[in-house]
Amino acid sequence: MSGRIFQNVVLQFKETTDRTIGVIDSEGTVIACSELTGIGKKWTRYVEAIEAADGGCVALDGKTFKAMPGWGGRFDYAVFASGDDSVGKTVCAMATVALNSAKTYYEEKHDKASFIKNIISDNILISDIYMRAKELHVAAEVPRGVFVIRLIDEQMESIPLDVVQNLFPDRQNDFVLSVGEADVALIHQMSESAGAKELEKVAAQIEEALRLDGESRVFVGVGTMAMHLRDLAKSYKEAQIAIEVGKVFDTERYIINYENLGIGRLIYQLPTTLCEMFLQEVFKKNPIDALDQETLFTIYKFFENNLNVSETARKLFVHRNTLVYRLEKIKKLTGLDLREFDDAITFKVALMVKKYLTSRGIEA
Repeated sequence: MSGRIFQNVVLQFKETTDRTIGVIDSEGTVIACSELTGIGKKWTRYVEAIEAADGGCVALDGKTFKAMPGWGGRFDYAVFASGDDSVGKTVCAMATVALNSAKTYYEEKHDKASFIKNIISDNILISDIYMRAKELHVAAEVPRGVFVIRLIDEQMESIPLDVVQNLFPDRQNDFVLSVGEADVALIHQMSESAGAKELEKVAAQIEEALRLDGESRVFVGVGTMAMHLRDLAKSYKEAQIAIEVGKVFDTERYIINYENLGIGRLIYQLPTTLCEMFLQEVFKKNPIDALDQETLFTIYKFFENNLNVSETARKLFVHRNTLVYRLEKIKKLTGLDLREFDDAITFKVALMVKKYLTSRGIEA
């Protein structure tokens, strides 16, 4: 945030007090001061003591400091007033209130990105969204795509925001936001006629731009189209869920659309105890772990080829009778005949439930 906002306020204090008032940033640099010669001074030595004061006033070298409310343990800005007496303390505390109000006003009234971030984080009442949108001149009812970008490997460095911002340079209508510990969210205004295909195109654009040496580095979760500002939070949650579910059930894909999650979405929302009970009921004869890797591979191929025995045998390079023998073996072990549609559905769901439990660190 520009020190200009603070400077306008501290200069007004000159008329009411003879004390010098100013603001330092988290690095200890004076970014606003009622005595213009003070701007730019480095007071790094005070930072630690201001942080330790935990929002209270602290007297240092004949000056009183008070941190403005900020995020987390560190302060973003601190106010100071000359003098470490009771007057200095009062002036500093009063100046903090005024400067913090100016900061809040600046952020809320002029920072569209902050407004959008509050919506997706559920930090704003639905009744306030429309009013704020009018104040900030943000269109309320236009289609927007919501995308969550997350690193595949958590050990890697953070996602380069500038790369995503350069792809979508319209700062009035597109918002690239850093959210949570490592995620980046993109809120992108779409055309009126846009659908799922256009959302996938945008996601592909992001994924390709962030590749390194041709290797995919990120998952891109896609929520359903938000037709109104109030839908953004729901769509944002969907994009997050898409990544979580995709990582469990569809490990080969890097672009995951919430609308294409199918039965995986349902399983992901089930309590793990219910999933364990389901597996125990399905595999009364032998647990699913009794199946060796070759058998499991055969099952996956059989599902891939829509339960077609001849086609699966061809893809596995085995004789049709060999495949039939393997299916009989599975039937003996599990009691399920994969050539029967109902049994095949049960088995397919059971494999997905097993995958889900494994992802949660539960052995069933």
